[in-house]
Amino acid sequence: MEAKFYKVLELDKIIDMLKAKAASSLGLSIIEKLRPMSSFEEVKTAQEETTEAQSILINRGHVPLEGIHDIGDKAKRADLGAVLDPKSLLDLADTMRATRVLSNVLSGKIKKETFGNSETSIDEEDDEIKYPIIQSLATSLYVHKDIEEEIFNAIISEVEIADSASPDLRSIRRRILQKNQSIRSKLNGIISSTTYQKYLQDAIISMRGDRFVVPVKAEYRSMVAGIIHDQSSSGATLFIEPMTIVEMNNDLRQLKLQEKEEIEKILANLSAMVGQVSRELLSNQEILSKLDFAFAKGKLSIDMKATEPDLNKDRIVRIIGGRHPLLDRKSVVANDIILGGNYSTLLITGPNTGGKTVTIKTL
Repeated sequence: MEAKFYKVLELDKIIDMLKAKAASSLGLSIIEKLRPMSSFEEVKTAQEETTEAQSILINRGHVPLEGIHDIGDKAKRADLGAVLDPKSLLDLADTMRATRVLSNVLSGKIKKETFGNSETSIDEEDDEIKYPIIQSLATSLYVHKDIEEEIFNAIISEVEIADSASPDLRSIRRRILQKNQSIRSKLNGIISSTTYQKYLQDAIISMRGDRFVVPVKAEYRSMVAGIIHDQSSSGATLFIEPMTIVEMNNDLRQLKLQEKEEIEKILANLSAMVGQVSRELLSNQEILSKLDFAFAKGKLSIDMKATEPDLNKDRIVRIIGGRHPLLDRKSVVANDIILGGNYSTLLITGPNTGGKTVTIKTL
């Protein structure tokens, strides 16, 4: 179809309505490339797919499409041996969980599935193949529950790895906590000491970089043995690391380096697990795109109260009570339009603003 006709028919507005129904960027990417089809079988399959999605939504009320991300680039990087960051791994785990739930719900493998705060039920009779197109897609999905759980157990958020991610990480963090407490105890003894109180700007413990320091008045610099790490903007205060805790700070820094190395090791192991199934994840992404697209069509068709047309190859058009989808269905005048068979020509006449153009656009 030429671009000018596409615009005149306002199909772009229909596409925009469809975009609003997509649950992820995956379905959106298909919608953005959507163009009218000319193959009879292709159109027939697309219409049947929409009807199946519409029926599932009507019968079940909700299809869990939440948590689907575009993980194509992440899966490819893992396949090449890259170490993924926590956010990327969480996106992958979210998508794996969404894939598992969607596969179970749509293929009829389970009777009930909890997703987030919502619960999706499946009727007993749903085990039979009622929706061949949708169910065929759902049963083609690969499920990776073990990897999904490994990621969720190890990563709390984009910036936090769980202590339980590995025994070594738990041990290192316990020692970091103990070292922190020892340093603070030592510094509390210094700032509460009557000997040092007159040298301090404030009786507080500060951090500069990853080192514990105390704020010392500049004029008493020589009275507090230690390493200067910073000074105030006025120059009146020096932030000094007392010599008595330098070695303890060094130990703490070493432990934090060990923590960082262990976290890198954990992320590398999780990334390797993802890399082993990257091809399956990429296959899933293609299927998830199609499912999101199908259910976007189903949602829009419900909003429009649309019905699937009976297609034919005999050039026969028979629209009964047809309404233009961009106009308010409560106020727009429905039209019967019949062409083909006994009618080879349709003549539309009437005054300006009488609805001639709308009728043609509807057809």
